[in-house]
Amino acid sequence: MKIKQLHQQKLQCLLLIAMLLPVAAYAGTTGTQFQALYNWIFGIATGYAARAISIAAVVIGALMSLGKGSPMPILAGIGFAVFLAYLPGVVNGLLTATI
Repeated sequence: MKIKQLHQQKLQCLLLIAMLLPVAAYAGTTGTQFQALYNWIFGIATGYAARAISIAAVVIGALMSLGKGSPMPILAGIGFAVFLAYLPGVVNGLLTATI
């Protein structure tokens, strides 16, 4: 009986949190004091620095693959490059979502 009550209380807490989440969706659209920092970091993450890091990851992965005789290091380098290319746009889209 107590387990059922505990499960019901957890479910009620999750429901309450789910109801309050849309209120927090506006969090990424305010705070202009951080706009300069955001622009600087976003510029680095989407600019030539990110491209250079991505190319370096693929090259290092290729060299490690040649050394080990396994394709996993180059696949990890390619995965990191793709992750670095798409992640800033995804995070920007998530944090600036409004309802």
